[in-house]
Amino acid sequence: MATSAVSGVNSISCTTSISSISSFNNFRSKNPNLLLGKRSFLLYNWRRRSFYVSNVASDQKQKMKDSSSDEGFTLDVLQPDSTSVLSSIKYHAEFTPSFSPEKFELPKAYYATAESVRDMLIINWNATYDLYEKMNAKQAYYLSMEFLQGRALLNAIGNLGLTGPYADALTKLGYSLEDVARQEPDAALGNGGLGRLASCFLDSMATLNYPAWGYGLRYRYGLFKQLITKDGQEEVAENWLEMGNPWEIVRNDISYPVKFYGKVIEGADGRKEWVGGEDITAVAYDIPIPGYKTKTTINLRLWSTKLAAEVFDLRAFNDGDHAKAYEAQKKAEKICYILYPGDDSLEGKTLRLKQQYTLCSASLQDIIARFERRSGNTVNWDQFPEKVAVQMNDTHPTLCIPEILRVLIDVKGLSWKQAWEITRRTVAYTNHTVLPEALEKWSLTLLRELLPRHVEIIAMIDEELLHTIVAEYGTEDLDLLQEKLNQMRILENVEIPSSVLELLIKSEEGKEQAEEQKEEEQEEGKDDSKDEETESVKAETTAEEEETEVKKVEAEDPQAKIERIFGPDPNGQQVVRMANLCVVGGHAVNGVAEIHSEIVKKEVFNEFYELWPEKFQNKTNGVTPRRWLSFCNPELSEIITKWTGSDDWLVNTEKLAELRKFADNEELQSEWRKAKRSNKMKIVSLIKEKTGYVVSPDAMFDVQIKRIHEYKRQLLNIFGIVYRYKKMKEMSPEERKEKFVPRICIFGGKAFATYVQAKRIVKFITDVGATVNHDPEIGDLLKVVFVPDYNVSVAEVLIPGSELSQHISTAGMEASGTSNMKFAMNGCLLIGTLDGANVEIREEVGEDNFFLFGAHAHEIAGLRKERAEGKFVPDPRFEEVKAFVRTGVFGPYNYEELIGSLEGNEGYGRADYFLVGKDFPDYIECQDKVDEAYRDEKKWTKMSILNTAGSSKFSSDRTIHQYARDIWRIQPVELP
Repeated sequence: MATSAVSGVNSISCTTSISSISSFNNFRSKNPNLLLGKRSFLLYNWRRRSFYVSNVASDQKQKMKDSSSDEGFTLDVLQPDSTSVLSSIKYHAEFTPSFSPEKFELPKAYYATAESVRDMLIINWNATYDLYEKMNAKQAYYLSMEFLQGRALLNAIGNLGLTGPYADALTKLGYSLEDVARQEPDAALGNGGLGRLASCFLDSMATLNYPAWGYGLRYRYGLFKQLITKDGQEEVAENWLEMGNPWEIVRNDISYPVKFYGKVIEGADGRKEWVGGEDITAVAYDIPIPGYKTKTTINLRLWSTKLAAEVFDLRAFNDGDHAKAYEAQKKAEKICYILYPGDDSLEGKTLRLKQQYTLCSASLQDIIARFERRSGNTVNWDQFPEKVAVQMNDTHPTLCIPEILRVLIDVKGLSWKQAWEITRRTVAYTNHTVLPEALEKWSLTLLRELLPRHVEIIAMIDEELLHTIVAEYGTEDLDLLQEKLNQMRILENVEIPSSVLELLIKSEEGKEQAEEQKEEEQEEGKDDSKDEETESVKAETTAEEEETEVKKVEAEDPQAKIERIFGPDPNGQQVVRMANLCVVGGHAVNGVAEIHSEIVKKEVFNEFYELWPEKFQNKTNGVTPRRWLSFCNPELSEIITKWTGSDDWLVNTEKLAELRKFADNEELQSEWRKAKRSNKMKIVSLIKEKTGYVVSPDAMFDVQIKRIHEYKRQLLNIFGIVYRYKKMKEMSPEERKEKFVPRICIFGGKAFATYVQAKRIVKFITDVGATVNHDPEIGDLLKVVFVPDYNVSVAEVLIPGSELSQHISTAGMEASGTSNMKFAMNGCLLIGTLDGANVEIREEVGEDNFFLFGAHAHEIAGLRKERAEGKFVPDPRFEEVKAFVRTGVFGPYNYEELIGSLEGNEGYGRADYFLVGKDFPDYIECQDKVDEAYRDEKKWTKMSILNTAGSSKFSSDRTIHQYARDIWRIQPVELP
């Protein structure tokens, strides 16, 4: 046998391979239900090692022996050890190569290791899928435009309980597990909290054994890779798929047609059909999601788009018209190129809609096909909501609602009434924002052109809604009815449907007839003998005699009156309100934090809440403690396990509360500080690697990492830093040291490529850093660092070592946040407003362990009104900061547009809409309290421990239990 490039691995000769395959076929014939592929059989047969499998033909674990005379294969139900893991890695390095055979460097080691882990996942994955098929249990489907997975290797190994064996095996190959894991690129499938929440939820669904899947899109280039240059943020395409993805499996046998454009025709039987147009194919790529210490491994199915090869115009290509030759393919493929393509142009808007519809159409075709298959010969569509729960993660998957109706009515032949009832019982909606611009509205013209049948269906839903509103509020008060319709309609600024119009006109005619009858009765009751009346007072004034022409027409024509009141504005835009469609078309609507859910009920969807209060719920977000504490912070995790007595807290975070009774214990505090110091050293290395800056681990690590947006107020943070820097410069070295705690102020996050103001904020932060970090007078007292290309892997380093984290959004504008939960879970103290989940975190960790500042949510509208009336007087310290920036101390860039957004009393992009100036004085005074607390090491450590202890409520396991119980109504299904 020839020796491999990997020490100790030998090539298998052709004879051996054929013999092994023969043995496999013999073994498989005797065990037809065993989910084991030839590759896995060859590997473990060759090395004579035991390997963990699940025989789904039986409800019990079995020991199976193959009596094959040529191999004598024995398969035991045992956990792999480091030797079998080593064999598996060697096998994949040799026989599943993505690299040349001459070398075994870190990238190759990563791929071989990942493929080895995937083998184990596939066994449980297939068994889980098979169990769901056989039991036909109700299954939840989580549709999201984002899944911010992060790296998968350490998470998968950790959930399988194989960190030790893999670390040992890789050590024997000359590498550390950590170095190998760092070779994995983050999956570029998301951007912020929306996608990270979805990924935490998948982890919890699997861990809790809930039958559930995720559905998303397979973005080739992600959102973008962020570069920080002298000009600020620059964007380049992500290259995460450049060398392939060892975790995904393309399902070439699972694909669905997706249609755009075309027209709707009606058959002789009255059934509608959507024909013509542009057709593409969505192909499934599956990624296994393992649960923690359970065999359950659920699926994340991602769609990629393409066209068949025969569509390629070979004649045009050979004629030299290459662009025409592959034009159709490019149109199909670009749907899954970029997450959130810029939508300032019509082309960008069209592409976004295509993405959203592709996700909905392919996923629902898949879900419906699965329901039909599991139903057998007799399909009872009324049972669909008893077997399927569809959760829309924000408004991006809204087109699920008309798509289900289209399939049920046009394809399956159901009546409107039956299909509408089924749809409403199946679908639920999670709202993630109170920002008006994020409550999606799409041009009716664009939507009608792209999805003509869906617009017809949406109009039918809108008509149903209008009848409901009229029935609820009546027609006596037309002004009230108009107000309700304006707020609640799905189709904004669109003519009232004829059925509703006729109802309103008929009601108005009835009112006129009743009024006329009343007047006649009054006239008859008058005393005929009184035919002389005083003429001293005229019956009507001149103004009353001159009634408008409109009112005269109305008196004669009720239709004109109704059309005037309820007709569309000819100058207004006709749009489809996707959020309203979600509320109307689903059976449940949930916010993601207590304060957010109250705002949803009282402000965002108040009219709907008054109509359907039973639909509205709160489901406070959560994070998985496996990835966000155990795997990213193993040192602290060991301490928690030691002091709580077990690692049960990993699946029962209520156990974290037991740390409270030890918060003053000096031994625990010493261990706690040691773990924090170790994690801070990792941040020091990360900053040096990513930015070149050298920072001191003795300083406080103050972190704000999140999507760059004005409402998240990175601008407030950096203005506070500028104020701190200015005050330092005005002091002697001795005064500075006495007054200020040394700080490393760390930022991270991406500004959307077309969000100009957010990109100005990034530029400003980096300019401040360039000045402060090179100021010899300041030295290590203050550093400002912007870590480029923030993602999950960066967060997994920054969060464990952070000591202060900033969650300082304008009150009432952050739905929940999840990074605040991750920081608190890792013993980081928070400074923040009463916004989103901050409210609940403060309640749980204790008011004394949270640095609170700023206006409250119920005050915001009044403060903006006060500003508009010119009554706001800015704090002198805020004015001082703006003047300091305008001196050019941070470089030649013109920051007038940025500073100007904080000035004036009205106007677009002006008047400090996010109240930076209003909260600034409270913010810097609160930062003084932070410095004071940090100087007391014991007090700070106790506060840190109590933050971790108070995080028990914020596990995604808890949240998923609530979704499963209250919205999806599904039960756990566990493999034996």
